[in-house]
Amino acid sequence: MPDETIIERSLALAGERAGDITPQVYERLFARHPDMLALFVRDKTGSVRGEMLARTIDVILDFAQANSYGENFVRCEVVTHEGYGVPREVFPNFFTAITEVLRDVLGTDWSPGMEREWTALLSRLNALCEPA
Repeated sequence: MPDETIIERSLALAGERAGDITPQVYERLFARHPDMLALFVRDKTGSVRGEMLARTIDVILDFAQANSYGENFVRCEVVTHEGYGVPREVFPNFFTAITEVLRDVLGTDWSPGMEREWTALLSRLNALCEPA
C-alpha cells in the first residue's frame, strides 16, 4: 500500500505552488485523447473539469489511505463513462496526466519516494480499469 503521507504531501505542495492544476492535467489528457475534448464542449468555464479532477484527487487520497470507497468509485466511474463513449484506457492516462503534472510542478522537489509511491499507486489504480 502506498505511503499516503507522501501522496498527500505531493498534492499539497503542488497546490501551494501551482494552485489549480486542472488546465495542465486536461491539456495532457487531450493531447493523448483529442477525441475526449468534444465531450467537454459545454464546459466553457472549466468547472466540470475542475469538479472531475477534485473528485479524482479525493478518490486518490481515499484509495491511498483507508480505501473506504475509492476502489469501488473508480470501478463504477469506468463503467459509467463507457456509457458516455469514454474508453477504459482514458482512465489510466488521466491518472498518469495527474502524476506528470505533479512531477513537473514540484520539479527538483519531486523525490524518489514520491516517484516510488505514485508509481505503486498508479499500478493499483490502473488495475481497477481493466475489464473484470
